[in-house]
Amino acid sequence: MNGSIFFYSLNGNGSFEWIGSMMIWLLLLLSVANVVFIIIGANENARRSQLPDRAAADMNELISAGRYQDAIKRAAAGEDDFSRILSRGLEHAPDGVEAMTHAAEQTADDLLAARLRGLERLNVLGQVAPMIGLFGTVYGMIVAFQTIASTGGAADPAMLAGGIGTALVTTFWGLLIAIPATSAYALLRNRTIAISDQALAQVDDLLAMFRPKQDAGNK
Repeated sequence: MNGSIFFYSLNGNGSFEWIGSMMIWLLLLLSVANVVFIIIGANENARRSQLPDRAAADMNELISAGRYQDAIKRAAAGEDDFSRILSRGLEHAPDGVEAMTHAAEQTADDLLAARLRGLERLNVLGQVAPMIGLFGTVYGMIVAFQTIASTGGAADPAMLAGGIGTALVTTFWGLLIAIPATSAYALLRNRTIAISDQALAQVDDLLAMFRPKQDAGNK
């Protein structure tokens, strides 16, 4: 046995062990998918896609200057969450500030839910990978004990290496996937929620500018 045990499994007699190797290959594929999902999640939920720099300041300038049509057009043209939330709120301007705020909050919740659903695949991967690793552990130990039984308890240690190797390697790969997957999920999820809250707060401040001055003073 050598370093190749991390990529496929061999029986104690040197023959190829199909079931153990298939589990190792599956975990290898999942490890690649894990890296891809982390990169995609970080890119899709970057701050620029939720709350671009100076977005709120630019909209504040337009609304403060009374350029409402320009503000509506810019918000409608934006592809980030801040613009979409604000655009939805501005659509309800004829219904009053309360209706605008409610529409903005509903849109923010919908956009955040969609983003969290996209990140959920990391959470699923982090939960499934160690289970596959545990399955490989159990299978490998069964193989090892069967070898002991078939030799009447006098198995050569080399004969046990295949089963024990499968048990340990599948556990190794399962944890190697689960640890970064669950960590990335937690970090990306918390950051996404925080930025979403900031975007909604910025929108609420902008929509409050449409409130009559006497109401704003009593708020």
